[in-house]
Amino acid sequence: MTGGEIFGELYGTAAMRAVWSARRSVAAMLAVEAALARAEARVGVIPQTAADAISAAADADRFDLDAIAARANVVGYPVVPLTKQLAQHAGPDAGRYVHWGATTQDILDTATVLQAREALALLETDVRDTIDVLAARARQHRDDVMAGRTHLQHALPVTFGYVCALWLAPLPDHVERLRTARERVRIVQFGGAVGTLAALGARGRDVAAALADELGLRLPDAPWHADRSAFAEAACAVALLCGSLAKFATDVVLLMQTEVGEVFEPHAPGRGGSSTMPQKRNPIASEYILAATRGIDALVPLLLGAMAGDHQRSTGPWQTEPLALPQLFVLASAACAHALALARGMTVDVARMRRNLDLTGGLIVSEAVSAALAETLGHERAHALVEAAASTALASNRPFTDVLADMPEIAERFDRADLERLLDPARYTGDAGAVVDRVLARLSEG
Repeated sequence: MTGGEIFGELYGTAAMRAVWSARRSVAAMLAVEAALARAEARVGVIPQTAADAISAAADADRFDLDAIAARANVVGYPVVPLTKQLAQHAGPDAGRYVHWGATTQDILDTATVLQAREALALLETDVRDTIDVLAARARQHRDDVMAGRTHLQHALPVTFGYVCALWLAPLPDHVERLRTARERVRIVQFGGAVGTLAALGARGRDVAAALADELGLRLPDAPWHADRSAFAEAACAVALLCGSLAKFATDVVLLMQTEVGEVFEPHAPGRGGSSTMPQKRNPIASEYILAATRGIDALVPLLLGAMAGDHQRSTGPWQTEPLALPQLFVLASAACAHALALARGMTVDVARMRRNLDLTGGLIVSEAVSAALAETLGHERAHALVEAAASTALASNRPFTDVLADMPEIAERFDRADLERLLDPARYTGDAGAVVDRVLARLSEG
């Protein structure tokens, strides 16, 4: 067991780790080699019997992964030892047609495409589920009033449904980005040594088209050995998604503080506990969302840097992708899984939200009084009066309503009932409910 395995799925789901495991990576390369043989048989480049034998031999369970890894350390890539074993398993007659007309990067790139396609689909599933759960939360808490905060201070009233809608709003766009990235990355790589398919003569393009068809991939107009934009785009789409999940996690961490106590992560005995403090309930899921996102943010520049490849096969930039892509997707799977669990299981203390609203004795709705006064006094004078009243209330620890009622310019315009109505947070949530409705309506339209 490695140190990473001690952390279980905190840093990545088993399903995503499986996609990028050594055996699945070998299986993906074998799938490409087998599809290439079938494609070349379709076009008449190699015998059909050879293609059948190669396809039958392309079973990852028959391959010695340790031997492939050991030889890859010498050669620099796993394709050479993999094709050697594949040829042996296929037999001498068919084995000589293995990897016909291809280059190492054709196999590695197309295998990575197959894995990235699956990885993006896994992320999309979790994000869609999170959308459904947050939509239900927004609907449930549409009118539950809480303090809106700017610069970590009480600002104006909002609703928890509104907060959920803000967490939810960017996620459909991220689903679309993941879809777009999956389509953009769904391209076969087959160009031979420098992309010209010279070894296959006039039949090269036909083989490439047949290979794309075998694997359910698109056929690009040009080889992309030195164009890494599809993988870079996928990485950026994943990073943007996790950035939004990190915002969700950050808010939960803050709302979960002892002094706030409005929202809590799902709890089970021992979950988020401390080795020394029995009372602790730490925001574990949120912390790992943030940790995963920071890791992804560190990996994305490697994918962007890979775009600056030299000539027709780069000396270093391209080689960073096997280092960065699997880690990026595994970390993203953790962020998505934690976010889904958090959305499903978080507990909301509506009563605590109301008590926190009242901490400042109505000061959180001072803007409402200022706006009402401005209709007769003008903005500048109204603002000055209410600001002075707020300062007095804070300095004297008196209820804001009492201070306002004692000010002649205010008292002659509003009686106490008027002031209490103006200072009711539930009456000053503005467009919060409409925002929830619009976000939910967009989901139903989609």
